[in-house]
Amino acid sequence: MPKNDLASMEHPLFSLSTRPDRRILNYEHNGAEITVTPSVKGLATIHDKDILIFCVSQLMAALNAGRQVSRVLHLTAHDLLVACNRETSGDAYRRLRESFERLAGTRITTNITTGGQEITTGFGLIESWEIVRKARGGRMVSVAVTLSDWLYRAVLSKSVLTLSRDYFRLRKPLERRIYELARKHCGRQDSWQISVETLLKKSGSASPRRVFRKMVRDMIESQPLPDYEMAELEGDIIRFSQKAAVVDVPPPVISEAARDEARRLMPGVDVHALEADWRATWARTGAPRLRKPDAAFVGWVRKRMND
Repeated sequence: MPKNDLASMEHPLFSLSTRPDRRILNYEHNGAEITVTPSVKGLATIHDKDILIFCVSQLMAALNAGRQVSRVLHLTAHDLLVACNRETSGDAYRRLRESFERLAGTRITTNITTGGQEITTGFGLIESWEIVRKARGGRMVSVAVTLSDWLYRAVLSKSVLTLSRDYFRLRKPLERRIYELARKHCGRQDSWQISVETLLKKSGSASPRRVFRKMVRDMIESQPLPDYEMAELEGDIIRFSQKAAVVDVPPPVISEAARDEARRLMPGVDVHALEADWRATWARTGAPRLRKPDAAFVGWVRKRMND
């Protein structure tokens, strides 16, 4: 399952533009100060972030399996593209290289806390990258990515959340960013509310407020987000609620013993997020009445381990 680090879900580090974005971004919220500086190639985009999500997912899978990990990841380019719901054409490989260039060129200066430490530092979203090509045809075979120490430390401290696989089906940058915020803040709660003004600030959108509000209302009409429904309330407030909560049958109750078993099967996992994912699956499959919800949940977790 795709994993995302909490810091970049909380703070707007990526451009939502589909054109080269060469703005210097400054953001401050609740004591966190961030400056994002582009290279001549422009800021890293929310679609470039797919590479980081794939890297974080690979690292977490290795940690959960008890394998050795390092900041340097060796990835198969084809697997990366497929996992991120991208084409595997020659043009897709070219775009992948451009993503690496923007990720390495975009510089972050911040005092964000990761792994329990607050350090003011400057770094690239990735430290370095390398592409290995076949001699004939020039096809990209594998890539080596060296993650920033900041991101690597976040993974080691397991400051990550599981995303819906349908995240990669969201094509519009704002939809991806809004989903990240909903996943981070709503989590397993029934609902979460935020003002349009604060949502605009946390999204990192460069749109004026009236344009941003129109885009949010379009999202409310189309409901594109996995797992969450959006609604507009009085006072310029947007509410996000769990889609799984909109069922007539009471949701199944899981015992703490079943949660402990899930923790044993998947060490380091956010068991409550896992339970929320299971409830969402249960709701999508018609909310059947379960005679043994604990057994159903643990069985689902075992199946999830092999995904």
